[in-house]
Amino acid sequence: MPQLATRSAAALGHLVELLSTEASAEEYMAVAARARADGVGEADLREVDRAVSTALGVRQVLRRQRRREAELTALFDTAGDLAALRDLDAVLHSIVRRARTLLGTDTAYLTLVDEATEDTFMRVTDGSVSLAFQQLRLQLGEGLGGLVAQTRRPYASPDYRTDERFRHTRTIDHGVLDEGLVAILGVPLILGPGRAGGRDVIGVLFASDRGPRSFSPDEVALLGSLAAHAAIAIDTAKALAEAKAAAAELTEANAVIQAHATSTQRAAEAHDRLTDLVLRGSEVSEVAEAVAGFLGGRLTIFDPRGDVLARSDSGTEMTAPDQEALRTAVGRARAEGRSVRAGDVWYCAVLAGQELLGSLAFHGRPDLDGPDRRLFERAGTITALLLLLRRTVAETENRVRGGLLTDLLDGAGRDPVLLAERGHRLGVDLNRPHLVLVAEAVTESNDKLTAAAQRYLFGKEGLCCEYEQRAVLLVPDDGTEPGLAARAAADHLAQGLGAPVSVVAAGPCEDPAALPGFYTEGRRCLSAMRVLGLGGDGACAADLGFLGVLLGKEQDTASFVRRVLGPVLEWDERRGTELVRTLQAHFAVNGSHIRAKDLLHVHVNTVVQRIERIGALLGRDWESPERALEIQLALRIHLVSQAGHRG
Repeated sequence: MPQLATRSAAALGHLVELLSTEASAEEYMAVAARARADGVGEADLREVDRAVSTALGVRQVLRRQRRREAELTALFDTAGDLAALRDLDAVLHSIVRRARTLLGTDTAYLTLVDEATEDTFMRVTDGSVSLAFQQLRLQLGEGLGGLVAQTRRPYASPDYRTDERFRHTRTIDHGVLDEGLVAILGVPLILGPGRAGGRDVIGVLFASDRGPRSFSPDEVALLGSLAAHAAIAIDTAKALAEAKAAAAELTEANAVIQAHATSTQRAAEAHDRLTDLVLRGSEVSEVAEAVAGFLGGRLTIFDPRGDVLARSDSGTEMTAPDQEALRTAVGRARAEGRSVRAGDVWYCAVLAGQELLGSLAFHGRPDLDGPDRRLFERAGTITALLLLLRRTVAETENRVRGGLLTDLLDGAGRDPVLLAERGHRLGVDLNRPHLVLVAEAVTESNDKLTAAAQRYLFGKEGLCCEYEQRAVLLVPDDGTEPGLAARAAADHLAQGLGAPVSVVAAGPCEDPAALPGFYTEGRRCLSAMRVLGLGGDGACAADLGFLGVLLGKEQDTASFVRRVLGPVLEWDERRGTELVRTLQAHFAVNGSHIRAKDLLHVHVNTVVQRIERIGALLGRDWESPERALEIQLALRIHLVSQAGHRG
């Protein structure tokens, strides 16, 4: 008996030893079985059974406490991760990994709600091996996760394949089966007040096994705690991202404000400077220098033809601008109503209403920004004001200058000394050689031509006036051949008028008293140009050949014409016939009576009769080469003279 009592006491001691280890339940049950095998008495055996049962209860309590300690440690660590949140992905991976470890499941994963598509997508997985499973997307109400997101309640399924509480879909079932999952627990990630006073679900946290399993309430609560931490992590990361974005926006806004303040200050300084230039009536070269200084580049100002009026880098050698590129860019600027960029150059049209006064070209900053671009365009307005001011002054001076030129052309009864003094006061030295340019518009009014001629002389020495319905210009002789000077003037005036202009240059004139004679030469040459079909061009007397020499030298052409064509002219004058016109048509068609009758609109017999009469009046040899040339020359001079009298 004492020996049996000793065995009973040993069994009880062994139970105490097992409690201090991680012994299994089978090891506890083995203690009772060994006591029976050793023949322990019935009363002692009951005592051993009670002790085993008590030890198993204590073992269960200790296991729950240890698991609770592990859970609290995991939650504490998770809270620490959140407090030191730097990388949202790292925190979410840590939460999912801890969920898998604490619940002892094969996998754990987390899905988030996509507000744009109104579904949920896989965000983080741990223990997953299936690519199809990792790429799943669940609509609200689909699968266990869709049900959790829709109802905002946790759901646990011991066997997903046979669970009919949620809607199965082919895509979701394929992903779950490809991963080999059976038991699944899902809890919602709930954050903040939601719609209708509820709370919004932003995702679902899952723990799952590849075999059947029932999840206890403690496990559901534990996963819910981890889900709450995950929701906090996501919200914190979102808040940090929003804070960073707000800080970046504030920084950017501050930079914009600073830049705007700087540009506003620069614009105010530029406005004051340009306004001062206008009030002082400065030259356009000062505008070029000022604007180039503000913008940090080089500015060139052109007239409407593309000739340079002023430039900021006047001390350096300048390459001639590409006229075609300039015209194209300025045309675009006029059409768009603002400055334009072509290559690395900015262009701006200088306008007064619809009239093009010139243009600006800015080099050095291809990336001209908004405020500086507006400053460049304002420079165009300032340039227009200065040019208009200069033109107004010039037009006033031109009226005075025009009066002087009119008096010079009238000539008779004028005191040359007084005229010279008037010229001196206007800055014109009448004692130096000058060219006389006589111009007439081919199609437009000569009133507009005079205004164009005044603009042509703008900024140059010379006089201009309207005389006998023609524009007359007196310009200093700079050695340019008169014909070239006439053609250059015709080109300029045609562009300014927008219509063809004929110009004749006479001179050089070295004596103001001789100006009327040079004007007469120019007027008669203009008549010759009309007869010769040279309207819209420039020329001098020498350019018109022998006819021009005759007209320019003031020869006695009337006697020549009377000697050669006298009988025919007298016949027409006495009888009112058209022998001269018939003679002109005869030479024009090389003697063809048939073609002549078409030109004259008469019967061919009439042409024959008139030619016979001409032959009788001029002599039998009138069609010989020598006589024919003389007759044609006399005929041309007669026609030019008649046109001159009509002009």
